[in-house]
Amino acid sequence: MTVIKAFKAIRPTRDKAYLVATRPFYAYKQNVLDAKLEHNPYTFLHVINPEFHTGDKTKPNSPERFQKIRNKFDEFIRAGVLIQDEMECLYLYRQTKEGHQFTGLIGGASIDQYKEGHIKKHEDTITEREEVFSQYLKIVEFNVEPVLLFHRKHDHLNDLFNVITEERPEYEFSSTEKTLHEVWIIRDIDRIRQIQEYYTEIDDVYIADGHHRCASSARLAENFDKKESPNKNHFLAYYISEEKLQILDYNRLIQDLNGLSNADFIAAIQTNFIINEVNKADAKPTGLHEMSMYLDNKWYKLIAKEDTFDRTHPVSRLDTDILTKNILEPILNITDLKTNSRIRFLQGDKGMQGISDAVNSGKFKIGFGLFPVQVEHLKRVADEGLIMPPKSTWIEPKLRSGLTIFPLY
Repeated sequence: MTVIKAFKAIRPTRDKAYLVATRPFYAYKQNVLDAKLEHNPYTFLHVINPEFHTGDKTKPNSPERFQKIRNKFDEFIRAGVLIQDEMECLYLYRQTKEGHQFTGLIGGASIDQYKEGHIKKHEDTITEREEVFSQYLKIVEFNVEPVLLFHRKHDHLNDLFNVITEERPEYEFSSTEKTLHEVWIIRDIDRIRQIQEYYTEIDDVYIADGHHRCASSARLAENFDKKESPNKNHFLAYYISEEKLQILDYNRLIQDLNGLSNADFIAAIQTNFIINEVNKADAKPTGLHEMSMYLDNKWYKLIAKEDTFDRTHPVSRLDTDILTKNILEPILNITDLKTNSRIRFLQGDKGMQGISDAVNSGKFKIGFGLFPVQVEHLKRVADEGLIMPPKSTWIEPKLRSGLTIFPLY
């Protein structure tokens, strides 16, 4: 049974929503980030980066820095940039990107459900990051970026969302990456109750993006002050039906061949892969256990040999794991994908062209293209309590921050 909590969002006024809403700061190149901070006084990036254009600098991830974030947030409220709904609502949020519509519901997710394993994970979290983010939440007292959760298809929910999206949205704007953003505020009590009732028919939901935010919220709830709040055992989440989700490939770029010549490297990987040179048009993987490789201005198709992986194991059968265990670790000496500086990751929307461009730039020696992980594979890993290799999926939609802020108190 999935429980979704309505809440009183703190959000932009209608006329400023397109100016306030932002991607996470780390999604911007530094020059773009600086330009946004310089020319847009309303962007939520000013809250996240409160020391822009100030001489009073504090240490990153320090309580002092977090307090400045809270102070800037309060400043936005006092200035009337942000307002708070007077009643508890749910929020329907739709993105339209390249003809694909992502429609989902924003509400409060239950920390108890997360602890009980009904909000399922497929990634490990780092304790140090959990602690830092818990400290951040304790001081700023709000969630701004929803955790992306997905669940099985529910026809009645989809039908109701279709009815709601026929009405006028509260927010409607396009962003510079050519994505249309629309938000509907669901105030009607009967409609809220109907939505919540439909969600009780869904047993489990799965984390698509936001593992550290879930873990940090759970850690904070265990150490909450005695201050009472209706939201204290919840965190901000965006629920989307699995058939509306998009999982793209997450490809690999490597800086060197670990001292091997091109010929020696190809000879080494032939032990575990069938290798064929192909044209660029045929380079993109078309199915599981088929990978592309770009080396020395040539494209190759790699097919994993049957005895090199366990087809029955939820993790071992993933191409990200096959590549890691048969090439990255034993041949290229890349044993930790999270920390090794010789590897970078490229999201699938850049295509095979993105891989060849990166290698041709001279920054990388070789690139690998992978077939996307499927929803059923991700669910099976989570259902069995296993962990996927790092950077196995690039999942859309990527949500905007600042549209529906979740107050913890």
